[in-house]
Amino acid sequence: MTRQDALALLHEYTKTDSLRKHALAVEAAMKAYARKFGEDEELWSVVGLLHDFDYEMYPQFPDHPMKGSEILKSRGLPDEVRTTILSHVPATNVPRETRVAKTLFACDELCGFIMAVAVIRPNRIMDLETSSVKKKLKDKAFARAVSREEIARGMEDLQVTPEEHIAFLITALRGAAAELGLEPPRQ
Repeated sequence: MTRQDALALLHEYTKTDSLRKHALAVEAAMKAYARKFGEDEELWSVVGLLHDFDYEMYPQFPDHPMKGSEILKSRGLPDEVRTTILSHVPATNVPRETRVAKTLFACDELCGFIMAVAVIRPNRIMDLETSSVKKKLKDKAFARAVSREEIARGMEDLQVTPEEHIAFLITALRGAAAELGLEPPRQ
């Protein structure tokens, strides 16, 4: 499946702008990590775009991600992609054994969190610093639905420090700022 095919599938199942932007953010992060690790950018892009494509229709476990996986199977996606996507939901108990699976898990929650921090700033993501994200992570009332435990476990599994991972994701999301709605407002 190409990026364009994955984007069409995302738009077919996901109608809300916020969930589409989340998929685009995770895609940007996955592509950046694929580049860093010398992996297949197109494959990692597809994984990022499709990891939550079924969430709007099936927001509860086990429907998400299990029903989505069946849809992906019917569309001919390989087991590698489906297993990776299944593994990003801890309740599935699908082990994250590959680099792509560990990276998806490490990027998913934190991308959403970084976007939440960025949208409340005057210059959005353009001058966002790692220290600001770390400070907001300590504030349990901010973006309370984001699992800090999953963020920590993801970084541990990927073997990256919080500083390194957060800075890397901020840079990746800056590269997609226009698509994500994270450019500073025009004066």
